[in-house]
Amino acid sequence: MLIIGERINATRKRIRKAILDRDADLIRREVGKQTEAGANYIDANAGIQADREAADLAWLVETIQSAGDCLVSLDSTNPDALRAALPKHRGSPPMINSITAEPGRYETILPLVQQYGALVVALMIGPQGMPTSVDERLAAARQIAALAKEHGIPLDRIYFDPIIYTAATDGNAGHLAIETVRRLRAEFPDAHVTCGLSNISFGLPHRNVLNRTFLPMLLSAGLDSAIMDPTEPHMLAAVLAAEALLGRDEFCMNYITAERSGRLD
Repeated sequence: MLIIGERINATRKRIRKAILDRDADLIRREVGKQTEAGANYIDANAGIQADREAADLAWLVETIQSAGDCLVSLDSTNPDALRAALPKHRGSPPMINSITAEPGRYETILPLVQQYGALVVALMIGPQGMPTSVDERLAAARQIAALAKEHGIPLDRIYFDPIIYTAATDGNAGHLAIETVRRLRAEFPDAHVTCGLSNISFGLPHRNVLNRTFLPMLLSAGLDSAIMDPTEPHMLAAVLAAEALLGRDEFCMNYITAERSGRLD
């Protein structure tokens, strides 16, 4: 499973201040916590204000990668910010988070995905706006797949995001997400499926309990990535246990190795 660590996001006050103050040490500490907890990519969101996002995102990418050998998911829909930050990225492939099938949301970004050989998170949102059903999500996925093909981007570089709503306001949100992942996996077996995991628990108590319970359900439906906080208690254990039980961990060696190193505690 590919884990995209979500903690470096300018909507968080500490991160916003660190970006404004160019506090590289704080950013590096956040990177270290997430990579030690199993993150494969570090999501970088520098969306404080549009006129400074290009400089902020470029600085953030360089600072994140100065913390060690890690790849970055550039969390921006601003093509100018992406153009400034992508050349700063070391290693391959970078990731761009995100596109949709909405007019004006993909035309300038898909060429950058193709140019840099990037992976791309594709939110399952079509021209009609936010989806309310599984069918609407699948229709958006088909549109995105067709657009990617036009730009020479293979499906195995696309990470579809089914758009998870909070269970606090929609009691069917969890089931809808699971069914979307299941049908998406059946229709697009070469593509990947990710999600903003913590959306499901927004506004509810003990969010970690909901997040780490929901994740194995999604994995059993075909999820193979998540945008999440890997430092949440017992989250890595939930991932490793689910992968062992679903036959994604040969001889359960990743699970056993984690136990021997104390990473399941």
